[in-house]
Amino acid sequence: MAEIAVQRAPERGIWGWMLFDWAAQPFFTVITTFIFGPYFASRMVLDPAAMQAAEAAGPAAVEAYVESQHLLGLTVWGWSIAAAGLVIAVLSPILGSIADQTGPRKPWIACFAAIKITSLCLLWFAAPGSNLFLIAALFSLASVAAEFSTVFNDSMMPRLVPKSEIGRISNMAWGLGYLGGMIALIFVVAFMAGLPETGKTIVGLDPLLGLDPIFGEDARATGPLSAGWYLLFILPMFFFTPDAAKGIPIGPAVREGLSELKSTLAEVRHRSGIFRFLVARMIYQDGVNALLALGGLFAAGMFAWSITEIGLFGIILNVVAIVGCWIAARLDTALGSKVVVMISLVMLSVATIGIVSTGPGFTLLGMLQLSTADSGGLFGTAAEKAYILYGLLIGLAFGPVQASSRSYMARSVTAAESGRYFGIYALAGRATSFLAPFLVSTIGWVSGSQRLGMAVIVLFLGVGLAILVRTPYPADNRPAA
Repeated sequence: MAEIAVQRAPERGIWGWMLFDWAAQPFFTVITTFIFGPYFASRMVLDPAAMQAAEAAGPAAVEAYVESQHLLGLTVWGWSIAAAGLVIAVLSPILGSIADQTGPRKPWIACFAAIKITSLCLLWFAAPGSNLFLIAALFSLASVAAEFSTVFNDSMMPRLVPKSEIGRISNMAWGLGYLGGMIALIFVVAFMAGLPETGKTIVGLDPLLGLDPIFGEDARATGPLSAGWYLLFILPMFFFTPDAAKGIPIGPAVREGLSELKSTLAEVRHRSGIFRFLVARMIYQDGVNALLALGGLFAAGMFAWSITEIGLFGIILNVVAIVGCWIAARLDTALGSKVVVMISLVMLSVATIGIVSTGPGFTLLGMLQLSTADSGGLFGTAAEKAYILYGLLIGLAFGPVQASSRSYMARSVTAAESGRYFGIYALAGRATSFLAPFLVSTIGWVSGSQRLGMAVIVLFLGVGLAILVRTPYPADNRPAA
């Protein structure tokens, strides 16, 4: 298929497209990683009646009950991520191919936005002792809708700017997303999350709207908050960003899209560079997804962090992530997307080894002994401070590894085929995305060690990096027609 000459879209159209990442990121930052996810695994799983019975039986019973419930929460959360990943893997390429036939992406984004917003609002009902599997299902549904919306938004990018600008625009959008996520997280910590000791927020205020942290209302309110944020900030994309021209009606588009998907999957096998890149991304993105989704829960369980502490940890990571994306935007233009992705994967591997080898009084699997004294206040032990240092590496790398992977793909396909190939790209990012969270959760559950389960992530990052090293850049290496 011949390359379509791309004229740069109006500036407000490009900013509208980039604001999609700003709108979408609080779901991943506030819900998946730093506030609602840790609440689900550490507080929602504690049934008040069962907790009272354990307290009556003594401190040992309380400790055993809390530990078992935390492990159950981490396991169910990981399984919900795995289930969402399986649905995304199956349907993303199909929807991408159908979208290429129907043309405009915005109607698809609007449909999935409605599903995501509704699911997030319903998270308000996730009180302590609620049905774990029902709340996990709502989270999975929101995750599926969020990912499908991202597929269609990403596929708009090759039509907005020439390929020479794609890496810069992609990293800028990702950095903008982290800024949005950080602002939402700061709002939660400063105005919604009460400290267990005082009931006040970290800035000394009563939680907004009388939110009671004892009943988890500070964490539960992040669902409607993220929904409202998303609804408000996707509007510029709908108003200003140019969309593809209208294609054929939905009925014929489904038939044509499925036919095109079949031919695309056959075609990918002959485009060996793209095929190798997609396999590499399939593996390393599994590790990235699991690290982002479960890293906060791991810390909350290990150190018994409050919402305020886990929120501050998230703010630190997002500040660093913005810097990382800003640096990567320049490195991507100067050195190429492949180099940025490889550097990021090395950093994530080192950081993951660090966090799984850290515990009370030690890091690096005991090779470095740490003081167990608690200075009081936030992050009071040496192990917590070590964990934060490893988190800084994650913050620097997890934005660029995803943004430059996206620009790697965009530089390797034409604008005309972007929908179906970004559908395949989403498939590569999710084809086995259930596997890493499933293995982390299941190995942790069977072994009784969350640390052993989290160590699996290093394997996914390392194998993906090894394959990427031998992948051409750009990945498209079709013979000339």
